Amino acid sequence: MGPDLVDVVVVGGGQAGLATGFYLQRSGLVPGRDVVILDASDRPGGAWPRTWEGLRLFSPAGYSSLPGWMMPPWDDATRGYPPRDHVVDYLTRYEQRYGLQVQRLQRVESVSRADDDPLGRLLVTAGDRTWAARAVVSATGTWERPFWPAYAGMREYVGRQLHAADYRVPEDFAGQHVVVVGGGNSAAQVLAEVSTVAETTWVTARRPRFLPDDVDGRVLFATARARISALEQGREHAGVAGLGDIVMVASVKDARERGVLRALPMFARLDRDGVVWADGRRQDCDAVIWCTGFRPALRHLRPLGLHAHDGHVRVGGPSGTAALDEPRVHLVGYGDWTGPASATLAGVGPSAKATAAAIAERVSAAA
Repeated sequence: MGPDLVDVVVVGGGQAGLATGFYLQRSGLVPGRDVVILDASDRPGGAWPRTWEGLRLFSPAGYSSLPGWMMPPWDDATRGYPPRDHVVDYLTRYEQRYGLQVQRLQRVESVSRADDDPLGRLLVTAGDRTWAARAVVSATGTWERPFWPAYAGMREYVGRQLHAADYRVPEDFAGQHVVVVGGGNSAAQVLAEVSTVAETTWVTARRPRFLPDDVDGRVLFATARARISALEQGREHAGVAGLGDIVMVASVKDARERGVLRALPMFARLDRDGVVWADGRRQDCDAVIWCTGFRPALRHLRPLGLHAHDGHVRVGGPSGTAALDEPRVHLVGYGDWTGPASATLAGVGPSAKATAAAIAERVSAAA
């Protein structure tokens, strides 16, 4: 039995895949027939169901929405910043609202060329199934590739080590001493939670940069849009990076009031019982939580031999998301290198729209 013939395969059913599916449908392509969205998970919501329970967005629901349908409001003492489960519910209902027909438990293992024809089809394989598509959108995000830095003594240390991707609730660390590593939002929020039940030590590679209390996702989104406009006009713009790194959500403000937002420089190594700095200072600890970021989950694209620069696949074209080495493949939602703010709910829309337009043109020409 040969592969299923479709126009587009979208790999990943999270926020980037859903936004792209929305615009592909708007272009006239039918979900489930012309467009197939494949997702490895057993439930909707992309990576969101796998994040820690206390995670909250940085901005109100109205500034955290995918194209077409605004996220329903969330009103509580956190100024309307929705929690994780509210986001999962929204993404679930978004998928249903537009009939995007995501096929679950379909882990894509490879995307390869059917032949040497640059206008031919790409083969997408997941388990014992294969699809032959005119275009492929990779929207797998980064959650499945947590980045672990290498430090001497990591194997020697007998305490618990986990990445932020595996952190769930602070109660798991009650009564312990926990070292939290990282200078971004994840580290600050995890530190804020864990410090309510445990002793904590915060270490960062450089001094943390806190945003002003009145700056949230709304300002960040406006700044990202201003950067897009400036770059289009050939002007330099620092973008969000010029404002700071850590948004002062309610839990982080509370941690500041409790005096736990004091960061130490990065330690040099670990030993059996804790962490050790270059000057000989040390801290015994029961656990180390590495909030050290993620890398793009692109293993499925390896058969294509795409060239990378600084760890990122080279992209461009009218959409800004087409792989330069294989224009039939688009990458959506991985970060600024695939579109400003494209790794966020509010920011992925423009990249998804441009990608869908480029793909619709390719499909129309092929037809």
